[in-house]
Amino acid sequence: MDITGLGHLAQIGAGIAAGGAAIGAGIGNGHVIAAMLEGTARQPELEGKLRGTMFLGIGLVEALPILGIVIAFLLINAK
Repeated sequence: MDITGLGHLAQIGAGIAAGGAAIGAGIGNGHVIAAMLEGTARQPELEGKLRGTMFLGIGLVEALPILGIVIAFLLINAK
């Protein structure tokens, strides 16, 4: 893809991609942690299983900002 004439727009797009990914990950992590805390409050004996599932969910949610940063770098370095 040739976007050499769109250098500034590519940088703006990179910032939007990275910012959107960070916001989405923050919201997603909040939902995952809130659900774990609610489940622990309802059934304290399942805390260990819920914690393991929570960490797995957070790991999957964190894949989004990593992809956002990769897209941002690709947009900045596209020639």
